[in-house]
Amino acid sequence: MDASALQLISEVGARLSQRSRPTKDFIVKSLRQAVSALSQLKQFSLIETSNEAQDNNEEEVLRKQEAAQNRVASLKTLEHVIASDLLQYADKDVRLLVAICVAEIFRVRAPEPPFEDKDLKGVFKLIVSTFADLADTSSPFFSKRVKLLETVAQLKCCLIMLDIDSEDLVIEMFKIFFSVVRDDHHASLTNAISSIMIDILNAGASLKLLEVILQNLIKGRKDATCAASQLAASIISCADEIELKPLVCWFLTSCINDRNAVSSGLKESYHEIIFKIFQCAPEMLLAVIPSLIGELLSDQVDVRIKAVNLVGKLFTLPEHHAAQKYHDLFMEFLNRFSDKSVDVRISALQCAKAIYVANTSGREFHQIIRAIEDRLLDFDDRVRMQAILVACDLSKSNLQLAPSKLISQVTERIRDKKISVRKRALQKLMEVYQDYCKKCCEGSMTTCDHFEEIPCKILMICFDKDCKEFSSHNMELVLADDLFPEHLSIEERTNHWIHIFSLFSPLHEKALHTILSQKKRLQNEVKNYMALRKQLKENWSEDLQTATANMFTKIASFFPDPSKAEEWLLKVNQLKDNNLFNSLEQLLEEQTFTTRKIIQDKLMKMVGESNPYFEFLRSLFSKCSYNIFSSEHVHYILDYLSNSTVGSKRLKDSSIKLLLAIARTFPSILKDSEKQFQMLLEQKSEFSDKLIEVLAKAGSHISIKLSDIYPFLQRMCLEGTRTQAKFAISAMAALSSDQSFFSDLYKELAVSLYSQRNVPTVLQSLGCIAQCSMSGTFDTRDEEITSYISHRIIQAVPWDDVHNASSCQLKIYGLKALVKSYLPEQGNCARRNIIGLLDILFRMLQQSDHFVGLNSSESDGPCIRLAAAKSILRLSRRWDQHISPEIFRFTISIAKDSSSSIRRSFLNKVYKMLKERRLPIRYACAFPLAVMEGTEDLQCYKTKFLAEFIKDYSIVARTQQVSFVQGAVFCYPAYVVVFLIHVLSRDTGFPSEGCQDEQLFADICSPLYIFMQALVNSSIVGGGQDLVNDAVLYLFSILRAIRKAEDAVDVQMTTKLHMLADIGIFILNALKHGEISASQAPGQILLPSSLYKMSFAKNNANPRKSYFDECFLSGVLQKLRSYVPQACVQKPLRILKNGRKCQEDVPKCNLNTYITSNLASSKPDDLLWRETTRVKSVRPNIPSGKRRENAVSSTTSGPVGLHECSTIHRQQNITSEPCERTLEGNQHSSCDSVSSLVELHVSTRKSKRIAASLIENAVRSGKYAAQPSKRPKTDLNDSCGTKKEDVLTDLSNQCHLWHCEPEKHSYLGGVKKTKATTGSKITNKGTSLNQENANENGRGRSTGTSESEVVNTNEKATSHLVSRSRRKRMDYDF
Repeated sequence: MDASALQLISEVGARLSQRSRPTKDFIVKSLRQAVSALSQLKQFSLIETSNEAQDNNEEEVLRKQEAAQNRVASLKTLEHVIASDLLQYADKDVRLLVAICVAEIFRVRAPEPPFEDKDLKGVFKLIVSTFADLADTSSPFFSKRVKLLETVAQLKCCLIMLDIDSEDLVIEMFKIFFSVVRDDHHASLTNAISSIMIDILNAGASLKLLEVILQNLIKGRKDATCAASQLAASIISCADEIELKPLVCWFLTSCINDRNAVSSGLKESYHEIIFKIFQCAPEMLLAVIPSLIGELLSDQVDVRIKAVNLVGKLFTLPEHHAAQKYHDLFMEFLNRFSDKSVDVRISALQCAKAIYVANTSGREFHQIIRAIEDRLLDFDDRVRMQAILVACDLSKSNLQLAPSKLISQVTERIRDKKISVRKRALQKLMEVYQDYCKKCCEGSMTTCDHFEEIPCKILMICFDKDCKEFSSHNMELVLADDLFPEHLSIEERTNHWIHIFSLFSPLHEKALHTILSQKKRLQNEVKNYMALRKQLKENWSEDLQTATANMFTKIASFFPDPSKAEEWLLKVNQLKDNNLFNSLEQLLEEQTFTTRKIIQDKLMKMVGESNPYFEFLRSLFSKCSYNIFSSEHVHYILDYLSNSTVGSKRLKDSSIKLLLAIARTFPSILKDSEKQFQMLLEQKSEFSDKLIEVLAKAGSHISIKLSDIYPFLQRMCLEGTRTQAKFAISAMAALSSDQSFFSDLYKELAVSLYSQRNVPTVLQSLGCIAQCSMSGTFDTRDEEITSYISHRIIQAVPWDDVHNASSCQLKIYGLKALVKSYLPEQGNCARRNIIGLLDILFRMLQQSDHFVGLNSSESDGPCIRLAAAKSILRLSRRWDQHISPEIFRFTISIAKDSSSSIRRSFLNKVYKMLKERRLPIRYACAFPLAVMEGTEDLQCYKTKFLAEFIKDYSIVARTQQVSFVQGAVFCYPAYVVVFLIHVLSRDTGFPSEGCQDEQLFADICSPLYIFMQALVNSSIVGGGQDLVNDAVLYLFSILRAIRKAEDAVDVQMTTKLHMLADIGIFILNALKHGEISASQAPGQILLPSSLYKMSFAKNNANPRKSYFDECFLSGVLQKLRSYVPQACVQKPLRILKNGRKCQEDVPKCNLNTYITSNLASSKPDDLLWRETTRVKSVRPNIPSGKRRENAVSSTTSGPVGLHECSTIHRQQNITSEPCERTLEGNQHSSCDSVSSLVELHVSTRKSKRIAASLIENAVRSGKYAAQPSKRPKTDLNDSCGTKKEDVLTDLSNQCHLWHCEPEKHSYLGGVKKTKATTGSKITNKGTSLNQENANENGRGRSTGTSESEVVNTNEKATSHLVSRSRRKRMDYDF
């Protein structure tokens, strides 16, 4: 067989060699014969080995060797033809057959290489070129090429290329292999290729071959094949590390340590190479790891960033556990989270999520989490933002394993100082919360507190005022549209709300109430607009059109951009599509969530996304609909409460609180839930208190008959707790307008009171009936009940403790009941006699020990004082004009009580009532009085109250000032100084005149210093330098006025008032507030006549001497600065006219200069005429801007007038306007004659009455004769040897006492006469209001002084008020 095959091969070789120019067909035919014959031959070496084993005869061996030589010789002819002629043949078919013949010859002659050395290179070129066609898998010769490749790989004949120094050809072959390999190639083909390449690398690897491999390892091909990269990875992982590893490590370490010395183009991609090699052969990189640590510590930021990205990717390979194996590398990577470079920290964070997913347990897991948590507090906002993204993304990747602490810290970033961080935190947390809700709905998760905290934190954004995106208007849309997944069911939404509410604090409840309240107000405004629109269609008028425009302004205020919203509203109003407005009406009335959604979707479809109004209308429709809470939410909550087997006590409590929050704002959506409600009430559950409160809020909107549940409510009033009784009374009032229920209940309560059964609850019920009853049920037995409570409870003998509750607590309950009876929610309380109650309260404040028993607790006395003080605060809403200076002073002194808990409780109450505008502004005296008391923490707590009060009232007084009467600045916080100085003058430790003890005066004046310092601190005021300047000017005018006044309560205290005023002016001067001229200050200030009066001393014409020299005052100021809490004395910013901060000294003007003129010879009429002319002609020197609009008008010379004042009984509730509530119970009168009035823009009944009272009482003051002003010049000698200029210049050149004749200047001339006299504008309503005020004075009160007597028709009332409350209702203008 072999002989014939050899013979054929020899013949083929001979034929081919004989033809000089053979044709292709001839060559192909011949080569095919040769291939066929070669394939039949066995490998020569195998034959020889077999023969040697079988025969050891020498002759036979020689014969067989000769046969072997003949076999080789038979191939030589073909080898010669191939080497000389066929290797260069261009035809592919021929070259393939030649290559196959060559491969077969190599097989047959192995291990001896065929061909001569000079021909081998050409032979291998032919073979390599044939491999290039392996990419064409569709070729009919593809299988033959694969066979050729497998033969070459099996024979390892390519190693011969290394022996003949054909490295270039080897490199070319490697490149061809990488180029032709495909993902769809059979495994045998890729195995053959990798076998060839690995054999060569194991025999003699070189840097050039390594470079080819690494190029393909990281190669990104356009056809998206990864076969070449996989082939390279396979080669690296299978090659002998002894040959390849040194080359790899040398190359990579050279790139890291000395990149410039590496000539390869791969040196810039070494990080990618490391990552790829680490995936396939990580042990090969052991020597490279130390160099990576060095890169993480490099001084170059870009090097550290690249190293962080690489190492981060290494740690994301879960199967290699690189974080555990290379601990040092991991620890250095963690250090990059706190790198000094922001970009490095961001890069580390970007790697964190993948590392977290790859390491879901172990120490490395927790270390990564801690690193992310730390970056959430990074000082750079970009890092914090990236930390938020990473934290939220890894939480979403596995919500069940998400660390609760991490989620909580991310939610804190919603209140970040950077708006961009807040926005990103809000966006990502909403995504997390929605995913969490979906998981809960699917049942794969249960509710978790740390996820439910997310809505809680989102609600708190409402308190951020620095960005309109976070206003409550936008947060409403977030809660309605973005908080829950769109298709989440009502049950799931309500369950989440119940859990959210269980985590609420009072601030959260306040924020939610703010959002719901504004939603309700908007709905009401839109309903009003819809009604007005119908009227306009029926009967168009200019007034209705104006009303519509005004209504649009109101509606627009509920949007983040009111001006743009108003513009859109005007455009929408012009639409003619009635269907749109009809559907909007349906939306406003629809209270079910599901139907609401259908209507809203219908509306949006009607508008169309292409409509320019689309986005605005979507917001409007969302705000108008019940998309946060609906009637379906209410039904589910009631069902949840009815089911005793579902829910914990905490969640039950939360659900009832949620129901109450809904009822407070949207009571109408409780309609149709009466049956569920009654079932709950009949169950006598632990939620009865809250259910009754819900009933009180929503009673008028649900159809429950009071008679059906009256026994239950009656039992609560008689036998329940005080809380239950309070809400039971409110529920009765809400459910029925029939007051007979109260009458019957009142009788039963009286019986229970007399028989001493459950007295605390009975007292609560009686007090609440007095507040709620419109028919005066309480008044019918006023004397009987009041006498019993007063004598048998409040003033009972201390040892007569016969009640269930403690004597002290019972007295407080009785006191609360009496106070409520004087504060009815509806009706008139003026007919009740307040004097008796005030006397009791005064004694409780002054002698609290007389109201407690001998064996009482130490806290009883302070509790009695606190209860009395809080009662005064409550009564001041309507009865402040009856509260004497003594009562006021003792009330305020609770701020300095020896008990810290009493002080804190009292200050909290004052702060809350001032914040809600339910307390006259003078009670703010409590804040500076209390600051010096208690520990440092408590001082800061009180200082916060003071700062917030000043900030709040300063801005409101500036923008919403009601009275523009000259000198009427009692809306401003600075006016509190008027009362504070009067209180300080009564201090028992006040030094006597002539005392030079600086410490004593510093102790006395510390509250004044604290308050003044806060007033002129721009960081506290918060309204810019204009508000600070206002405060300085008002303080100057107030202090100057006090120096010219006498104490109206006790003349002996006048000296103390003047001392305090002097010290106050010196303090104001020391604050150095820029170049402020006294000409800008009000020339006259109204002072309360109950505290101050005009001085008529004979020596008043001469300027008085200063009580202190400047050196002494400097010492007092130094003492004040040394121990007053630093939180109160932050140095304010000084603003120059160009607006920049400045620390240079500004020259001060003299505050203490008085220039007087002798007016003894002036006739009253002439003086009045002269001053009237001055008021008309002189314009105050007031800066432009807001001061020009709002500042009180003043003259250059401060006229001084003395006038009577009659106060006004307020018979309506305090209105919501801030300034109206701070008018000190209407106890201020005009500062001069009618000519002192400037434009009166009075918007409410109360402020109009004030204006009328000021006009009337200005006329009444005419009986006071003009007195020459005789004050000695102030002694300005500086005992310290230096002179110091004052900040403010006193431009009051004269001090006048105005004389007005009633016959000539009464207000009979109406508006025209007033306008002619003053040059001011007074509305026509002024006359009727003046008469109304006069009528009230005639019915109720009149006041008098020692020098004038005013006739009053009710002499008994007058004498009663004067004798019991010692209130002289006069205001003095200084």
